Amino acid sequence: MPEKEKKKGFFSKLFAGLGKTRGNMTEKVETLVRETRKIDDDFYDELEDILILSDCGMKATMSMIDELKERVKEQKVTDANVAKDMLKDIMVKEMDIPRPPLKWPMVMLIVGVNGVGKTTTIGKLALRFQAIDRRVMIAAADTFRAAASEQLSIWADRARVPIVRHAEGADPAAVVYDAVQSAKANDVDLLLVDTAGRLHNKKNLMDELDKMRRVIDRDFPEADVRCILVLDATTGQNGLVQAKVFKEVCEVGGIILTKLDGTAKGGIALAIRQELNVPVWYIGVGEGIDDLQPFDAREFVNALFGDSEEKKDV
Repeated sequence: MPEKEKKKGFFSKLFAGLGKTRGNMTEKVETLVRETRKIDDDFYDELEDILILSDCGMKATMSMIDELKERVKEQKVTDANVAKDMLKDIMVKEMDIPRPPLKWPMVMLIVGVNGVGKTTTIGKLALRFQAIDRRVMIAAADTFRAAASEQLSIWADRARVPIVRHAEGADPAAVVYDAVQSAKANDVDLLLVDTAGRLHNKKNLMDELDKMRRVIDRDFPEADVRCILVLDATTGQNGLVQAKVFKEVCEVGGIILTKLDGTAKGGIALAIRQELNVPVWYIGVGEGIDDLQPFDAREFVNALFGDSEEKKDV
């Protein structure tokens, strides 16, 4: 498929996936803009309420409103439509943290509580990188949940990538050790490590992740190691609380935001940026294999506001 056509397909999926949020946040913004006769405190107050109720979070909302007020004042803007375009630019700036370049070999420690779509995300990542001719391997290091390794095995079969797994209840670090030895022996580019997401015992989780990390640092020192947090967009601010806890127990280098198609509060992507200062690497906008997409702040905001792909390129 030609690159332009492929990109258009991605944008269409993103546009469709953000339909619920668009019907909530952006339609309210459009109504506010349409009914505004004067850009005053009432306008800003209502805009603030819309953003907060869309899970943008207090910190991100106040930062955006303050910058919008400053730009409107400096440029003597009186048209609410112009103010809306300024808000979109501010949103892009708020979320636009570049993802660091990928280096090979790489180990991704995939963290997140059960139910966020972690297993499915690992499978989709395996497919994504396998499709660009990277050698991929999966390590089933969540040995405390019986179904986890079985589910991962199904995804490994679909992606045609090897998987390293032990019996239920095995030491996760032992799984990682075996996976690292196999990855090195087979010149694997990317090792995807599933981990347990038991936030109810933060110390155990920290010890477990530390032990796995020590194994990787000792036996695979040439690998670039990234801790990637999977969050469910439908959990909104609760997801943000989870993210803060995981950031305490490991050095989170990126976020994968799943189930964006299932929420009317997609503003959580803005809250993540402000509260965590961590880049969103990928977003999930559907159940399909190809519905895990690299995050692009400009495309995200354009899809959020219903702008066409052509308008985005102007």
